[in-house]
Amino acid sequence: MKRAFITGVTGQDGSYLAELLLSKGYEVHGLVRRSSSFNRGRIDPIRESQPEAAERFHLHYGDMTDGVSLVNLIRAIEPHEVYNLAAQSHVQVSFEMPEYTASTDGIGTIRLLEAIRASGLECRFYQASTSEMFGASPPPQDETTPLAPRSPYGAAKVFGHWATVNYRDAYGMFAASGILFNHESPRRGENFVTRKITQAVARIKLGRQEHLYLGNLDAIRDWGFAQEYVEGMWRVLQHDEPETFVLGTGVGTTVREFCDLAFSHAGLDWQEHVRHGDRFERPNEVDALVADPSKVQDVLGWRATTTVAQLAQLMVDADLADLSP
Repeated sequence: MKRAFITGVTGQDGSYLAELLLSKGYEVHGLVRRSSSFNRGRIDPIRESQPEAAERFHLHYGDMTDGVSLVNLIRAIEPHEVYNLAAQSHVQVSFEMPEYTASTDGIGTIRLLEAIRASGLECRFYQASTSEMFGASPPPQDETTPLAPRSPYGAAKVFGHWATVNYRDAYGMFAASGILFNHESPRRGENFVTRKITQAVARIKLGRQEHLYLGNLDAIRDWGFAQEYVEGMWRVLQHDEPETFVLGTGVGTTVREFCDLAFSHAGLDWQEHVRHGDRFERPNEVDALVADPSKVQDVLGWRATTTVAQLAQLMVDADLADLSP
């Protein structure tokens, strides 16, 4: 039985990945940060949906800022595959907490790679890189596009990405990287723009809210469905050689267009409800991120199939169902 260790298991991607690996017969171990309140809303239902897999799903306390805990966990679990999904992943927050973002997203990757190296364990390592690393580089972006981050989050992820490449080259580790473009779902955090929009649509439809305040409506992003993207992560680690792969839909959509898709699905006119909020403007803006996923399609056979319109609809439907009496 293969054993996988997932950092960031309580997040959107971590929960979908845990479900996927359990369905494939893995023993799954997840890293959970200790806090005074439980943050397991995304993973608790896994035991209900896959009761036969409950005994193969284990959670461990630890933190990406604590190298000792990572070393101890790697030695105790002895995983065949490690998926590093843990991060402070909110771009705007990274401007307010740059040092913490760097420690978690950048140096945290080094801590985990060192824990694997120090243990002498031969396992496969997946680094969750991000399209935010491309920053100011014009689209479409692929594996050869120069990295030009425009936020502390993007810069920290560049550090983690190149650390992964360097450990692959220097120590012969199977260290691969997936540069994922924006991927959303009903499990997306409520302070990310797509979920913020779909939750507002549900609240407005139900008469609980009147207006939604957003920043730059002209920003272009490549939005896909997160549940499909974790399949891509898994395929990256099943490849014969450790490489870097860009995952995305190849289709760009503005925030304005996403608003239109989400509001119209609920029979609403977005222009009647969306207002501009200066506080949501970023110090540095990334104008357009659109993937060229040719390599992952050709080499791994992975392809995003959910359109942005379908994504907006399923997210709105989920939020309406969640908020309805």
